[in-house]
Amino acid sequence: MTGLLRLCAGIDTLNTAIGHAMRWAVLAAVLISAVNAVMRRVFSMSSNGWLEVQWYLFGAVFLLAAAHTLRRDEHVRIDFLSSRMKPRTFVRMTLFGHLFFLLPFCLVMLWLSAPWALSSILSGETSANAGGLPLWPAKAIVPLGFILLSLQAIAEIIRSNARLSGALPLVEQKVGAHQGMASARQNEGRS
Repeated sequence: MTGLLRLCAGIDTLNTAIGHAMRWAVLAAVLISAVNAVMRRVFSMSSNGWLEVQWYLFGAVFLLAAAHTLRRDEHVRIDFLSSRMKPRTFVRMTLFGHLFFLLPFCLVMLWLSAPWALSSILSGETSANAGGLPLWPAKAIVPLGFILLSLQAIAEIIRSNARLSGALPLVEQKVGAHQGMASARQNEGRS
């Protein structure tokens, strides 16, 4: 189990680094969007290339940071159900979801997107818009994002098994922000 947990740590490190790099992609998208808007309004100049860079960056942020979001356990969850579960039940539910929903979905998306991206790369596909950019980098991000998400799903599956076997401690699930606020209000009323 120690070797598998080291693998998890390696996957976590990779996805954390990529997640942190995506912060810069968000900043770049915002700056490009702002400059493009000013150029369009003030100088009546615009470029399809700048518009395409914005959506390339948005796609990269969304797809490449998804694994980092999973690693941090920040994907949307139904808090009113999961907050009432015992820690062991919560880990089992998470394991079930990763094994039977997330990982199969990622594998189907890889199976569908890899040939599509490879075809675009091999043909050097470019945008049909005047002044547009090559499309293959944007298409290549799709399978790459699902590879990273699959790796993180595998790491989470290993970690869940380690928790259930006792190799890692059971971790209580996070309390949703709305539940924390309700508890704080109740405590304020009592004092």
